[in-house]
Amino acid sequence: MDLVSQSGNPNSVSTIINPNNPNTSSTIPSPAVYAPSRYENQKRRDWNTFGQYLRNHRPPLSLSLCNGAHVLEFLRYLDQFGKTKVHNQTCPFFGLKNPPAPCPCPLRQAWGSLDALIGRLRAAYEEHGGKPEANPFGARAVRLYLREVRDFQAKARGVSYEKKRKRSKPKLAPPPAGASQ
Repeated sequence: MDLVSQSGNPNSVSTIINPNNPNTSSTIPSPAVYAPSRYENQKRRDWNTFGQYLRNHRPPLSLSLCNGAHVLEFLRYLDQFGKTKVHNQTCPFFGLKNPPAPCPCPLRQAWGSLDALIGRLRAAYEEHGGKPEANPFGARAVRLYLREVRDFQAKARGVSYEKKRKRSKPKLAPPPAGASQ
């Protein structure tokens, strides 16, 4: 079998020609082609969703005019698609981890989802040529909003979000006295 490259590009598709029957061939991707990771796929989808949001905004916004206030508007817009029950302060189940009955409180985006989304969008912004110091996803207002959402959701569910502390590596205990090899 002969390997015939369509171009000098290492990411191109190559054709394998069967010498026994030159009329049959098959194509295979060259080994330099990689499948994007789950994170990369999600980041691309998030970036496209934000771009669509900017295009549908009235008046339409360009990315260069986007600021932290627009990002907050986008996050509030996403709340309508949330799946996490967040109890209002007037709800009798406010502060309970496992409410005993259904209630009319709204479904919202979970804090962890919003935090991860902002992280992916911050990275995508810089990958698309944005300057880190002008990144609207890293604006102080966005960080404060995420903190407020985290704190409110923690109170509403009766759960505290504590920073995870790094565990110190356990020291190996000396062998017990009297143990010989």
